[in-house]
Amino acid sequence: MKDVADVESPSATRLSPDPKAPIPKQIRYIIGNEGCERFSFYGMRNILTVFLVSSLLLYLPESERARGAKDVFHTFVIGVYFFPLLGGWLADRFFGKYNTIFWLSLVYCVGQACLAMFVTNRTGIKPCVAAFVGDQFDQTNKHRAKVVFEAFYWIINFGSFFASLLMPIFLRHLGPAVAFGVPGVLMFISTAILWAGRKQYVMIPPAPPNPHSFLRVSRDAIAAGLRGQSFAVIAIASAIGSFALTPKFGFVIAACLALVGLIAFGGLGVWLQLDCVRDRHPAEAIEGVRSVLRVLVLFALVTPFWSLFDQKASTWVLQANEMAKPSWFQPAQMQALNPALVMLLIPFNNLVLYPALSRFGYELTPLRRMTAGIVFAGLSWIVVGAMQLVLDHGDVFTITWQVVPYVLLTFGEVLVATTGLEFAYSQAPLSMKGAIMAFWNLSVTIGNLWVLVANAGVQNSAVTKFIASTGFGVTAFQMFFFAVFAFAAALAFGLVARTYPFVDHYRRPDE
Repeated sequence: MKDVADVESPSATRLSPDPKAPIPKQIRYIIGNEGCERFSFYGMRNILTVFLVSSLLLYLPESERARGAKDVFHTFVIGVYFFPLLGGWLADRFFGKYNTIFWLSLVYCVGQACLAMFVTNRTGIKPCVAAFVGDQFDQTNKHRAKVVFEAFYWIINFGSFFASLLMPIFLRHLGPAVAFGVPGVLMFISTAILWAGRKQYVMIPPAPPNPHSFLRVSRDAIAAGLRGQSFAVIAIASAIGSFALTPKFGFVIAACLALVGLIAFGGLGVWLQLDCVRDRHPAEAIEGVRSVLRVLVLFALVTPFWSLFDQKASTWVLQANEMAKPSWFQPAQMQALNPALVMLLIPFNNLVLYPALSRFGYELTPLRRMTAGIVFAGLSWIVVGAMQLVLDHGDVFTITWQVVPYVLLTFGEVLVATTGLEFAYSQAPLSMKGAIMAFWNLSVTIGNLWVLVANAGVQNSAVTKFIASTGFGVTAFQMFFFAVFAFAAALAFGLVARTYPFVDHYRRPDE
């Protein structure tokens, strides 16, 4: 039984895939580039919480360092995944994907060098390559894209595994300059590999000025009637109101809430008024906008998953500090388990699990996989919450028990993240592919926003009084709260997925 429809793209006549079509040769350069870049990023990211607690935030009282480290870490991740939204727009409209990736990679190299030389500086940036991978495929070889997107995600975790294993050791024994400097060297190698394949890539030029672009159709829809204008006013008012929260919650939370309000209320106003602009824009443009808005609804429901996932590098590391472990083992090294499991689970799912389910007559569609992935993430937080209850009662046990939630969370990650990359690309109209992949990254930003909001909430006396009345400690309560948050998101995602109409926006070979 299928729960989704497969609708043909309005922009092109579908061509039959060639079963013998090979994977494009230039993919090896992009995969190599991504492996080195991910070592660089995760090498820096996975030691950040430990570095903050042990060095940068020593000026704080000891009881406040863990919360301060979580705030800094998740603020950093918000910035990392927000700026690809700007990069996607620049790539689609002005410079093309290759040029945007290459030049921002050089900026990335400079940022890593500054981080190594000035270890009291809190900055960072990350380019997005996933949309460039998708550009190398067309209607004839699109069936190979799923394999390559999963290989792309596999190499991400290959780099992450060695970074997670080695960088905590470097930080402890060689100091932060070396621990942050080695990832910088890998970023330079990553950029060189990308440059080496420059003559083989499919270069889709940036879209010329288009009177029927996403933004112009959306603007006209908003202005077309009272309903659209009303939602535009609500969107602007919610953004302004969000900035009024700056004194209490800080600029980052306020700015992100403002962005959420603009996208949510503005998008709803556009959706309600699209039929009113059919006399000004062709049906293809209107359906393209409608397709993007549908995808954004799904992306919004994925944000709780990222709230849970990214805390393995903050909340879970801090929990690991309280557990029994060998003297040579660093808590941050537990994160190496995540990429190691990803490298095992991706081939297991493709070669064993998915074929077995198909033989039993159950088709695990992309949106079904993502729904299940969010559920598994919630289960992992039930486990860490139970472990935190034991720790809060003064019973110390071995860090080995963290393997259980890591397995659950990683299985959820494979179902959500590897599927989401290819799904996001396939559902985007040609002129919006870079931007839609940036919106996928924006879902990570919003997921980390929920973490900051939760951390700010537990500083409220009424909230802490309520938590105390439950008999749970603050950390354990938050863990169970995030588990319930994920289950609610999975339920909503599954309901939306049942009626979601798939579209096929891979380009024709002549495009």
